[in-house]
Amino acid sequence: MQAVKHIVMWNLSGDTEQDRSRNIQKLKDAFEGIRGEIPGLRLLEIGVDFSKVDYACDVVLYSEFDSVEALQGYASHPAHLRVREELGALRIARHQVDYFL
Repeated sequence: MQAVKHIVMWNLSGDTEQDRSRNIQKLKDAFEGIRGEIPGLRLLEIGVDFSKVDYACDVVLYSEFDSVEALQGYASHPAHLRVREELGALRIARHQVDYFL
């Protein structure tokens, strides 16, 4: 089996910088809260952009999985689905890359 990296970047909604900051923190807390719940998930990091350049995304999820099957299991795992449901309305753009180590 070949290990997999899964990277997702989002821009989040918010009428003010304070609203967007709150939404970023909600996303960060939600994903950090599922560490240890997903079989085959080796590493999960959430990074928040500080550059504020106009082409930057607000948040990045960096994760590593034991295999493609573990990544597929994550996609349908109840903990992940719960986070997706909770945060769905906060996301205004999403970008993803999956690749082998």
